[in-house]
Amino acid sequence: MTATVGGLVATTTRVDAVPDVLALADVPGAVVWQGAGLRLGGVGAAVRVDLPGGLADDGDVARAQAVLAGIRADDPVGRPGTGPVALAALPFDPAAPGSLVIPRTLWGADAEGAWVTVVGAPGDHPDPWPEPVATAAPDGFALSSPLPHDQWRALVADAVARIRTGALDKVVLARRVDVEANRPFPLAEVLGRLAALYPTCMLWAVDGFIGASPELLVARRGDRVESHPLAGTVARSGDTDADDALIRGLQASTKDRAEHQLVIDLLDAALRPLCSELEVPDTPAIVALRNVSHLATHVRGRLASRADGSLPGALELVAALHPTPAVGGTPTKEAVAHLQAVEGFERGRYAGPVGWLGASGDGDLALGIRSAVVDGARASLFAGVGVVTDSDPVAELAETQLKLQALLAALVRP
Repeated sequence: MTATVGGLVATTTRVDAVPDVLALADVPGAVVWQGAGLRLGGVGAAVRVDLPGGLADDGDVARAQAVLAGIRADDPVGRPGTGPVALAALPFDPAAPGSLVIPRTLWGADAEGAWVTVVGAPGDHPDPWPEPVATAAPDGFALSSPLPHDQWRALVADAVARIRTGALDKVVLARRVDVEANRPFPLAEVLGRLAALYPTCMLWAVDGFIGASPELLVARRGDRVESHPLAGTVARSGDTDADDALIRGLQASTKDRAEHQLVIDLLDAALRPLCSELEVPDTPAIVALRNVSHLATHVRGRLASRADGSLPGALELVAALHPTPAVGGTPTKEAVAHLQAVEGFERGRYAGPVGWLGASGDGDLALGIRSAVVDGARASLFAGVGVVTDSDPVAELAETQLKLQALLAALVRP
């Protein structure tokens, strides 16, 4: 931890409305989250909580939650996202160092109203809403990828061969595409386009890491927990009849159903010991986005109290679940080691947990997929696919191209 919480108080006040929090994405040091009816945007850092051992260190996870809980709350609003709140985008590698930021000023809104929270000394006032700085969007772009298509297809073929020997059951292989523009990318505009294109997705901006994820890793409200994993993908054509046929094919696909079940089985095994009740549907549903449809299973449960009466917090649940086979593979250790050896780049925050955490242990964390790291006029985009025994390298490459369109459509505007 880089700061202590002694003397700090989180004062939450109702307000009539807050501006569009996505507009904060271009403010240096700001953090933004939008999803499941909740909008949060923060500036300044009242406390930055370091996790030097990452999610793999139980002590770091416990200390991070203790920092949030140790900030005194003056919170007459009392809803998810009020009081002391941290936002974070954590690395894919659970052993890699990460950090959480508790903003000094956090604006929030949901369907019931709006609020602002300031974390500081008693009586401190919130920071003023930052004035936007108008900048010209880029209109020239150059795209490249570290691996040519034939080399990436060869990685998939090699992974299939390893799976058929029994060394792996599934491995998620990702591609990176780099974009260089003639001017810096305006992140608020990019997030605005993503919100329009993918209104049901969770959006964020943390330290230049942005995205629009359809996949909920974990949400916690009191003793209620849920997760909404996705695995198994098919393209959407825009034609209703054709899309219905594609979805029927996805639902009937032995390959895609098996890939999806690997994710559900491991999620079930990780959550069930922490729950007194867990509902796992037998048959996946469909999540339809603008350009793809996914197999999805909505898992819901009730957390079991521990001997001291406490419940696992959202960050503890993330540590228990991540990385799921939806972004790593199975067996987890072997699959992650394989992808780290062959992908040709460090994932960083791509496919890691991203979202918000409250002092009570509540929170929402998505998987940081359909994402990009943006630094001025440079952006690196990521997309991955689950490789199993029946995977076809040509089809898997095409799936990454479909998924990359999510960020490309928002970033590249020639």
